[in-house]
Amino acid sequence: MNIFEYALQMEKDGENFYRELTTKMSNKGLRNIFTMLANEEVKHYNIIQGMKQGRFSFAETKILDNAKNVFQDMKEKGEEFTSQGDEIELYRKAQDIEKRSQNFYEDNASKAQENEQKEIFKKLASEEARHYFLLDNIIEFVSRPRLWLENAEWYHLEEY
Repeated sequence: MNIFEYALQMEKDGENFYRELTTKMSNKGLRNIFTMLANEEVKHYNIIQGMKQGRFSFAETKILDNAKNVFQDMKEKGEEFTSQGDEIELYRKAQDIEKRSQNFYEDNASKAQENEQKEIFKKLASEEARHYFLLDNIIEFVSRPRLWLENAEWYHLEEY
């Protein structure tokens, strides 16, 4: 399997994982965030598909800003949040997927012969790092939601 096919499958698997997570979330805000993450994986899939066909384009996303808005909305609505312990394990599994994706893209950026390919792999690695960071914040949030939402500084999701 070549790197493009591997990357396409990796992004499709990530999308499917996040879509499955949305079915397990009782909290609408978290469902929205996991839907955003699934949609991000679709964007990555399309970028890789384009690279495979010789097109090199990349538009960075605003997932951290969008997630920050979701958390702000939850705070304004005074939403209560309850978590089950096994959910955190799913979030850690998602982090592992993001970390492996980041490493894959970093590794292939260092091996790429074409500058356009190298740059897109670097940007994809950076996006995966943002996803990991967001998941880290979700884990912190589900571990102590009231304290996390009450923080007026919102330092949690400052630009990564």
